[in-house]
Amino acid sequence: MPNQLQPVSLTVTMPTIMAYADLTDDYNPIHVDREFAERTEMKGIIAHGTMSLNLIWQSLRKTLGTPAMAGARLDIRFVRPVRENDIVTGGGAERADTPGTYDVWVRNQKDEPVITGTATVAP
Repeated sequence: MPNQLQPVSLTVTMPTIMAYADLTDDYNPIHVDREFAERTEMKGIIAHGTMSLNLIWQSLRKTLGTPAMAGARLDIRFVRPVRENDIVTGGGAERADTPGTYDVWVRNQKDEPVITGTATVAP
């Protein structure tokens, strides 16, 4: 198994957020209504967490192939919101002591963690 997952990036724009809302039928106003979102504790639009999470799945598939995804498990934590115009990148590294287990992450353009966790795949 590769030691490093191939990184996958996404620039988060309002059209991207709206396309994801259309795809998932998730029009929560924190994602799509600027006036509403600015009045919340988030102080503005945040992207859907699962949109960023998908970068980890893409990184795993890109590195290990589709067959390795069968039975794969993620255990993740959302660390900070993704904002409009952020560039987020998903990737990971295999744990030396646990073959088939990767420390996975999504980071923003400031190299701040957005999502952290582990992925376990069959060797």
